Amino acid sequence: METIETNGFATMGLNAILLKAVDAAGMIAPKSIQQQAIPAQLAGQDILGIAQTGSGKTAAFALPILQKIITIGDKRKGKTARALVLAPTRELAVQIEETFRTLAKGAHISTALVLGGVSRIAQINKMQAGVDVLIATPGRLTDLVRDNRIDLSETRWLVLDEADRMLDMGFINDVKKIAKGTHRDRQTALFSATMPQEVATLAASLLRNPVRVEVAPQGTTAAEIKQVVHMIPTRQKKQVLSAMLKDETLSSVIVFTRTKHGADAVTRILEKDGYNVAAIHGNKSQNARQRALNGFKDGSVRILVATDIAARGIDVVGISHVINFDLPDEPESYVHRIGRTGRNGASGHAITLYDPAEEGSKFKAVERVTRMRLPLADSPIDLSSLPARAANSDQRPPRREGGNGGSPAGKKPHRGQPAGGKPREPRGEKIWSNDGGAPAQKRPFRRNKKGFGAKAA
Repeated sequence: METIETNGFATMGLNAILLKAVDAAGMIAPKSIQQQAIPAQLAGQDILGIAQTGSGKTAAFALPILQKIITIGDKRKGKTARALVLAPTRELAVQIEETFRTLAKGAHISTALVLGGVSRIAQINKMQAGVDVLIATPGRLTDLVRDNRIDLSETRWLVLDEADRMLDMGFINDVKKIAKGTHRDRQTALFSATMPQEVATLAASLLRNPVRVEVAPQGTTAAEIKQVVHMIPTRQKKQVLSAMLKDETLSSVIVFTRTKHGADAVTRILEKDGYNVAAIHGNKSQNARQRALNGFKDGSVRILVATDIAARGIDVVGISHVINFDLPDEPESYVHRIGRTGRNGASGHAITLYDPAEEGSKFKAVERVTRMRLPLADSPIDLSSLPARAANSDQRPPRREGGNGGSPAGKKPHRGQPAGGKPREPRGEKIWSNDGGAPAQKRPFRRNKKGFGAKAA
């Protein structure tokens, strides 16, 4: 077992089972956050970590938890979880469980996923005998705890991953309730890519004398990522994107859009132009999102079109390019987006399609957050050579003669739709589900004696 003895993790005090699993996973040299966080957690200290996705933080909290659970032994109580990891999105939760399974190989460790968009019954049945590690999104977990399907009173290890995103998605009250229900002597770790005041306040209320670990200054971008910003009018962005993708060196690409509506529109155009493409956003079911992600991982899908919320937690090896089809509403999301490429020392490319007439303030906000001037360039495609295809020709039928422009003659446009027939673009992605899990949709209403407003059963 010479490789295990020389593995850098051996100096941290991890047991032989975990060292063998770490070695089998190809993890030889601990990353910075692992070097800082693992010994402190093994010593029983709380952790406040500032780290981006892909920094190695999952192993940084998983290995200490697994070591302590292995020490305790197999006996568990029904409906309980010894350790709980909260994640903002389904994709991140799935990846965290995969990491736990990989690192626990050879040990008798049980894990469970509790998240929206999939069967409650299966999750309830899984929890009947109790588990060692529960990975959950806050909304679905809150529902099951409220229904007495899960008991958190025996949970002695709590991890909040991507705490800033959980707050952005409105989970702060759920997180506080969940934490309150865990064992009073629990050990807690909180990880966040950024540290706004709301996260700092939450950390102060949950952590006891934490060790602070930070692997990169907030808002910084990896030096390995080559960034370029092309100035493109919005009406021509889809055509420019499609033309750019003819270059086969763009071998594995994530295209980020600001809204779910925009993701679907871009996907339709690229499908029409013959590309292997899939979309992932809050309106997609869990199965559809997982199929798209699996296809992107195995290479059968070359292009993944995603929104910021849905893409949090995506950690796919070998992404060659990230393309910002439009700039995000939150400038910090730019850092998260482009961080999907250029990992583990590999080179990466981040391309932004920028319309100065419409996105000037967002562009300045991104430069403030990243503390750098982004390189501006003209379009890589000759705009005059593009076919005269209407910017939204993939979305709407041609106008009818007479009437209200886009509406059938003699009929008023649908409420919420302007007279010209053009549907309003939502200002940002809104997920109506409680935990970002169930497919997003407007909640049904029905008329009662007092008029509209009563929720349908």
